[in-house]
Amino acid sequence: MRMSFHRIAYEALEVCNALEMATIDAALARTGLAAGARALDIGCGNGAIAVHLAERYGLSVTAVELDPSMAALARARIERSKGAVVLQEGRSGDVLNAQPPFDLISAIGSTDPVGDGRRDPAEIFAGLREHLTPGGWLLWGDLVWTDAPPEPLRLITEMNNTYATDAGWRAAADQAGLEIVSAEMSSAETWNRYTATMDRAARDWLAANPDTEEAPNVRASADRVKAMFDFGRPYIGFGLYLLRRPAG
Repeated sequence: MRMSFHRIAYEALEVCNALEMATIDAALARTGLAAGARALDIGCGNGAIAVHLAERYGLSVTAVELDPSMAALARARIERSKGAVVLQEGRSGDVLNAQPPFDLISAIGSTDPVGDGRRDPAEIFAGLREHLTPGGWLLWGDLVWTDAPPEPLRLITEMNNTYATDAGWRAAADQAGLEIVSAEMSSAETWNRYTATMDRAARDWLAANPDTEEAPNVRASADRVKAMFDFGRPYIGFGLYLLRRPAG
């Protein structure tokens, strides 16, 4: 398996975003989901959240990951776990369309979560809503614009997804017919730990593997990510939103 910056960085992280597992737990405590409830973790990354949902809450979890190197990382963690987690390697849309609605969908920092290329926040939420049971929950986490970003930063960060302000995410949820149950912004300490952990993991790997074929790309990616976050930090936050499809 070829190494990449994200493969190296995500192995070092507990959660593959500027987010603490304790914040996820605080949101999930509001759901009252019973053991055996069905959950989908879209873009599961290193598999930590999927495993946590199964082991701590007893949920029956399907984890989906498109990137083969990330899927390999998640698979190794899932195989060591004692929870009920099934990993599907491929597009989220294929999994969503092949299975009945879920009691919980977790989509945290995911790219193309609905699996059909839609980028508008309200359209994404509407697409995920259709795959929730009545009264089901969407745990959504993504970047939040905390101030108007310079245009180059917006273009770079929105190459894959379209981000919004906190007010924008809330408006998108309302437009899609989802209730906003909670919203939590990550602290500066969480952000600093997230970026420092990724950068340190990459630099340590480069020091141990200076002559490998992947080293130039890992170094270039590490430099690019560090520069983007150093420059963009005043404009970017990370929000975790617990949204609910009304039961009626």
